[in-house]
Formats: sequence, structure tokens, C-alpha cells
Amino acid sequence: MPQITNKLYPVGIMAVLILLLVANLTCKQMRQPTREEMTIETVSHTEDPGGTLFQYGICIDTLHVNDYTVNNGDHLGGIFARLGFAAPEIEKIIQATSHLLDPTKLRAGMNYTTFTTKGRNEKIRYMAFARSAVDYTIIDLTEEFPKAYEFNKPVTLKRTYSEGILTSSLWNAIKSKGGDPMLALRLSDVFAWQIDFFDVKEGDSFQVLYDVAYIDDTTALNIAAIKGAVFTHKGKEYTAIPFEQDSVSQYFDEEGNSLRKAFLKAPLDFFRITSRFSNSRFHPVLKKYRAHHGVDYAAPVGTPVKSIGDGTVIAKGYESGGGNYLKVKHNSVYTTTYMHLSKFASGVQVGSRVRQGEVIAYVGSTGLSTGPHLDFRVHKNGQPIDPLQMEAPSSEPIKAELTDSFSIVKHRVYAELDSFRILHASREAVIAQEGFYNREGWFSSSAY
Repeated sequence: MPQITNKLYPVGIMAVLILLLVANLTCKQMRQPTREEMTIETVSHTEDPGGTLFQYGICIDTLHVNDYTVNNGDHLGGIFARLGFAAPEIEKIIQATSHLLDPTKLRAGMNYTTFTTKGRNEKIRYMAFARSAVDYTIIDLTEEFPKAYEFNKPVTLKRTYSEGILTSSLWNAIKSKGGDPMLALRLSDVFAWQIDFFDVKEGDSFQVLYDVAYIDDTTALNIAAIKGAVFTHKGKEYTAIPFEQDSVSQYFDEEGNSLRKAFLKAPLDFFRITSRFSNSRFHPVLKKYRAHHGVDYAAPVGTPVKSIGDGTVIAKGYESGGGNYLKVKHNSVYTTTYMHLSKFASGVQVGSRVRQGEVIAYVGSTGLSTGPHLDFRVHKNGQPIDPLQMEAPSSEPIKAELTDSFSIVKHRVYAELDSFRILHASREAVIAQEGFYNREGWFSSSAY
């Protein structure tokens, strides 16, 4: 696991040590929670300092709250009718909500809520229809004519830290321990130009700081951003420091060089290599040895294929050996070819400009192929080269006038990584004592 103790800062460490001392005293007085007890439940309402309860911005102190789910075949008129509205009322409600509540986008499983008065003559005063986990349409029925408006649940960011040692893939290392697999994708995006994630090794390790977006302050929504990372691959440390330059936020190494290269390391996400670049490979269909100047990536039919860099499509078609194929010219030096495709992405034609990471086609098994895979090839100055050995120039490094600002950000990231690592070591010891020791070396923590 990477050690970056040489970048510790006294103030940050003193704060961590005080926190650990308090935590240790607390641990002696309180029973450690089980893993089940550590699960955070969703809170559906908020409370202001005066004790008034709100849900979706609606004061619910004097209202009954009832939750429902859209069923197969439901439509807005039918839902309103079941809730007791007469036809004229339904027409008014639908007209008032037409700009915010699209009936064609109503899907089974979506949630809606009614807020009714208490007492014998219950009457619906508000309704809330979920459009997403964050966005809602509120229908106000407190006046003669219905009104509709948007409500957005507040999203808060919580700084989170994870570290681990790989025994297989990064995806498996995170998923098998209950972590969010999207963290693997986000890390692979950050280090896409430095590390071939098809070729990670047992013993590779990572440390990562990232912000998780929460709704209701308790329910995780998604990973908002990677805020710093160190990935150790084949004994070499790769560092990612986020920094904004020319109004664009990107990642830089500790020397201030951009992590973004001219090309991605691979045109697919997290699938295995079945055949490498060779001047003499036994062809599984032709049953003879011949040159294979590409890399085969095994993947299911329909898997998106990405252009590894900006460029122009110079060829698109079908050939007996390679099946459906695309060829992209990136500059005066490099050209890439994608073969055995099932289909091409919409709008991709000869002459089309494509961007790095843009989906240009989908994996298939056309041409001389024994199964679904992508045959990916790179030519440099017209000569085939091994895609796995290709070097690409960096993007623009930190500008001279921003060097001091970058240094401040870099040291802050290092200090935070070190602080979390020390906190992790302490918590891991407590977990081991309570019988929760994790032999795989996985740990995840949030700072609240």
C-alpha cells in the first residue's frame, strides 16, 4: 500500500490524534455497532429549529402523508380518479401540471405522495410526484385553481476515503467488499492514460479521496468527484491532484503534468484481453499462423466501443476478415482501427469528427471471428504498433504563473490522504478486536 508519510503536516496530524484519542475513550464506554447497525436509514422529512416538520418543502404538522407507487398501465387521469377527484378537477390538475409533469414519462415504480387534512373530512391539499431521486413536481391544491412547481431536494457532499489492495480487478476489489463499483469506473477514468486496467496486478493498491452526493443528508446519490488519489501499479506510484486551469478542472501528477494524454489506454471498459499484438499468431478460424497486429478484447455483443482520441473517421464498412470496421485518423502520425463490430453508433460516417471517449460503435462477432470481441489496431506513421506499448504526449502542464497555487492544492491533498490513512489504521485495529478484521485489506470511511 502506498506510503506518503513524508508529506505529513503537523497541524493536520495533531487534529487527527486528538480525534483518535476521543474516539478511543468513546469506544471504551460504548458497545461497537454491528455492520447491520452501521447502515443509515433514509429520513423523509426535515425539521426546522422551531420543531416544525417539512417534507418536500411542505409543512406537514397538520397533514397526513401517504406514499404510493405508480403501477403498470397507470396514467395520470386514472391516478387522480383513484384519489377521489372528479373529472372537472382532474382536467384542471392536468392542465396546471402539463409543463412539469409529462404523462408520457410516467413509469411503473415511480413514487408519488399525497398530503391530506386530518379529521373526518380528509381532503388532499398537496401532491408530490418524483421525477428522480432529487427532482419533484409539487401540486398545490390549497386554492381554487391548482398550481404546480418544482422542488429539488438539497444535495450535500461528504468527503469519503477508501483504500485497498487488489487481488484481481479493481472492480472486484471494490464490489466484493460492498463498495460502490462506480468508484472503480471513476478511478479508471482518472488514470486512463497511465494504467491499463486490463493488466492490473495482484498487490496493486490504491488510496482515494472522493465526494459522495447525499440527499436527506443520509441517502447516497452518486460519487460527485474524485478529490485526490494514489494508485500503485507494478511498484510505481501514480498520483492524481485535481486542479482548475483555464476554467477547466482536470487531474495532474505531483510534478504538475496533466494526466490527460492524447489517447485512452483502451477503447473498452473492464473487459479481458484474449489476444495480444504478434507477428505470428495461430488464427482460430483459418487454422494457420499469421501476423496479428492488434489486441483482441473479449466483451459481450453490444458493448460500447470508444474512440481512444479525437479524430476523423476515414473509413467505415465491411470486409471479409475484419467484418464491420471503423478507422479513425487522429493526427498526422496515428490512426486506429476497430473491427468485428456488430453496428456503428448513430451519426458516425466517413468524415465525422469524433471526440476522445465518444462511443463510435458496438462489439460484435462479424467477419472471421469465433466469438464476440473487438480487434483494436494502431498505426503510427503507417506502420502497425502494439497498442499496449504505445506512448502518447501529455496535455498542457500547470502554467508557470499557477505553480504556487497548484503547490498549495497538492500539499492539502497529501495532508488529507495522510490523515485519513492514519485514521484508517486506528479504526482497522478496533475492527480487528471486534471480529470484523478484513483480510483483503479493504477499508472505506466517510468524514462527517
